[in-house]
Amino acid sequence: MTEVLRLLTRAQKLLRAAADEAMSRHGVRIGQNLVLEVLWQTDGLTPGELAARLQVTTPTVVNTATRMEAAGLLVRRRDPADGRLVRLHLTPRARAAERPIAEARRRLAEHATATLTDEERRHLHSALQKIIDQMTSPTPPLDPGEHSRSTDQGGP
Repeated sequence: MTEVLRLLTRAQKLLRAAADEAMSRHGVRIGQNLVLEVLWQTDGLTPGELAARLQVTTPTVVNTATRMEAAGLLVRRRDPADGRLVRLHLTPRARAAERPIAEARRRLAEHATATLTDEERRHLHSALQKIIDQMTSPTPPLDPGEHSRSTDQGGP
């Protein structure tokens, strides 16, 4: 199984580098495209709402939003109904990047999976989703010694 982890890590690094290069042509860094995808669907979310949708922490979104604001991709505005809340809104520059980024991601996905059959693509998608589901489940993996202690009749 460690070979699978090595291969997944290598594939992820290669895909991340290629995606970062493709996104940077449009003034977007890797990771920021995920924020944009959510805001393209629902503009004006709070950092907490965005964090929940992306399954990351709110400080991660706040830090990313700061960089995106500096790059001219979004602006922060106070919520008109509740001045304590800040909402993240796309700029015209971010809106204009939607189609080119979607196209760049489509081309990258096609290139990455070009040697796979349709069936292999379906299996890959299914297997990766299962891994993601497993790794985001609330049950953490056991340490090797933890398993033997939990099944030991003698107790802790």
